[in-house]
Amino acid sequence: MKDVAARAGVGLKTVSRVVNEEPGVTPDTIQRVREAIDALGFRRNDSARLLRTGRTASIGLVLEDLADPFYSPLSRAVEEVARAHSTLLFTGSSAENAEREQELVLAFCARRVDGLVVVPASDDHRYLEPEIDAGVSTVFVDRPAGGIDADVVLSDSAGGTREGVAHLIAHGHRRIGFIGDELRIHTANERLRGYREAMAAAGLPVSEEWISMGPTAPERVRAALTAMLAGPEPVTALFAGNNRVTVTAVRVLVGELRPVALVGFDDFELADLLRPAVTVIAQDAVGLGRAAAKLLFRRLDGGSDKPRRIELPTRLIVRGSGEIPPAP
Repeated sequence: MKDVAARAGVGLKTVSRVVNEEPGVTPDTIQRVREAIDALGFRRNDSARLLRTGRTASIGLVLEDLADPFYSPLSRAVEEVARAHSTLLFTGSSAENAEREQELVLAFCARRVDGLVVVPASDDHRYLEPEIDAGVSTVFVDRPAGGIDADVVLSDSAGGTREGVAHLIAHGHRRIGFIGDELRIHTANERLRGYREAMAAAGLPVSEEWISMGPTAPERVRAALTAMLAGPEPVTALFAGNNRVTVTAVRVLVGELRPVALVGFDDFELADLLRPAVTVIAQDAVGLGRAAAKLLFRRLDGGSDKPRRIELPTRLIVRGSGEIPPAP
């Protein structure tokens, strides 16, 4: 830093302010210091920064699956907010496994991250209490924490599903199937609740044979939908509980002679190019990631109010598959 200061003709404190993006330095001075940094190949000593500030300028993000199209924009949004705060983001996938989630979270904590954004796979997060007590700010996203009171950013899963099912009802459907994820998952429960509420609001009975909850593996979804389409009174429409279910449903329905309406929760790539294009309830994945990251940095900057629950609205995107009328 002494060499940078000498080359730029400024004091050490000024170099420190520029490196740490602190206020109080003129644009001309910032430019001179940065030119000196580039010329000398200066790199900030993060170990010294940790000793001085107690922070590592890093956060951890634990997702279900980075390959899932829903989580990619969420991750990017968290990274952009972190970058704006001159903070490095570490990311890992839990694969919907509670032990893997805990392993990743504690590994990040062992590396002294300042905070965490977690999409829960576990339903018990009491293992995080010592880390939170030690100052690791934590925000949960997409699903709430289990066993502890913590900040969370959610989509309105029940409300979005109500809107999607009501859309099918408005187009004449009365026998509507629902295929969702495992019941232990918060969002799966909320979407099932929204389905039941929409049917009840329309005064429609629900046969338990129209509902299937479980893993979203294609073979399980295919078997569930095939069963719903069989029999003397098959379903005429399906609400798919997430994008993985929707994709399998599209493949099954392509082979059906009788048209079946479809609305899916979560948008997915190429949904608008299929024939018919797929009507979806879209979540704001970018908004979820951005809100969670901003809430995390608010905590890191000293926000100490009670844990907050932020719920973002969903959006019905009408494309064609949800507007198919029931077969005569």
